[in-house]
Amino acid sequence: MDIREFAERIVLNLPYDPNGQQIELIAALARFCSPLVPDGTVFLLNGYAGTGKTSVTGALVRALREVHIPVVLLAPTGRAAKVFSSFAGYPASTIHRRIYRSADGGLGYGFGEVAPNPSRNAVFIVDEASMIGEDNGEGGPSLLEDLIEYVYSADGCRMILLGDKAQLPPVGCAESPAMNPEKLRGLGLRVVRAVMTQVVRQGARSGILYNATWLRKALLSDPLPEPQLRLRGFSDVRVVEGGGLQDDIESAYASCGQPETIVITRSNRRATQFNLAIRTEILGRDEELTRGERLMVAKNNYLWGAKDKKVDFIANGDIAVVSDIHSTEMKYGLRFADVTLTLPDRDVDIECKILLDTLVSDTPAISAESAMRLYEGVMTDPDLFEPGLAESIRRKALRKNPYFNALQVKYAYAVTCHKSQGGQWREVFVDMGYIPPESRGKEFYRWLYTSVTRATECLHLINPDVKLIE
Repeated sequence: MDIREFAERIVLNLPYDPNGQQIELIAALARFCSPLVPDGTVFLLNGYAGTGKTSVTGALVRALREVHIPVVLLAPTGRAAKVFSSFAGYPASTIHRRIYRSADGGLGYGFGEVAPNPSRNAVFIVDEASMIGEDNGEGGPSLLEDLIEYVYSADGCRMILLGDKAQLPPVGCAESPAMNPEKLRGLGLRVVRAVMTQVVRQGARSGILYNATWLRKALLSDPLPEPQLRLRGFSDVRVVEGGGLQDDIESAYASCGQPETIVITRSNRRATQFNLAIRTEILGRDEELTRGERLMVAKNNYLWGAKDKKVDFIANGDIAVVSDIHSTEMKYGLRFADVTLTLPDRDVDIECKILLDTLVSDTPAISAESAMRLYEGVMTDPDLFEPGLAESIRRKALRKNPYFNALQVKYAYAVTCHKSQGGQWREVFVDMGYIPPESRGKEFYRWLYTSVTRATECLHLINPDVKLIE
């Protein structure tokens, strides 16, 4: 099959007639997936909200499978992998699960190395690539570099990186390294680029996509214009009026359920305030933890996921639901609970120990002070280690200590924008509050763009301190 025939096959797998920009993209993807492309080439696709990137990618996956070209779908987190799998109609896994192995032969990056790539002549497609940072999330080796090493170590393999440069970059990065052509060239790759900017016809009627498009274009302006959002002419963008927030959230819960409703805010402190208010005023929960509690993982964890072959690791940002509470205890000056959690994005239950102190902390995860107290408590515990035991042996034992590796979690009814990346919800409430003029730079535009594009059906604006076009 030649390049033209393969491109036509991609078009036939689209649920609509492509526009001109999509046709050009399909032609470029068809050539990239052919033997004509030199080894060590990466396709960098920067696709903005509503441009059809999702549909074209799904059509590409179906076309590759029809012509028996191996395809591997990856994403940075379990939630992002599940979203990717749903629109591509093909299984996707996390990057960590695919590329790492531990010293004992099992999977799990917490103490692992890059595994051999068993694929040959495969196309690797990585969604939400803008979330891939310079390191693995734990201060370790570069996840991006390890991903490149894994993919291109096998004959004929190539990679497509899908992302959106208008979204927030990874924490600690000024921009997304995986979406930076110069960074990729510096790592030895040839770069083929495409940028999708034209919103498809169906999206032109969406207030969510209209405002996302305006914000994305404003990012390119110098100086930046005054931030604004348009309500007029759209039914899917609304302002929460006066004291109506509780009623609106209750209505969203009733119409589409808690899993499809989220509040996005700018700080961990604000997220905690929203979470506590939602639990008491809407859900009627007075106890600290109850069955059915929705939690969000606050830090990557490699211990508890390793107990189930379906789970590689439990990622920062993953959602968990408490299905049972077995016990609680105080140890090393911190509070723990033994629970059974359901990971809805992985369709699996795990028994684990969670750290209760992080539920309402104003820090992204456990504070540095508490982390040091926990470390010193475990390392000096006479019930675990005999006096005089070498520190290297005790450090190695930390890898499997259930207290030191307790899952750090927060309530998941309201989250920061960074924690929301990789996910989508039908009803999204964006808390804007007072934004000082000096904070209304590009980072704010990216924050607002990312928040807006998490919504699929309705965007609710809480305290919108920007110009509104009504």
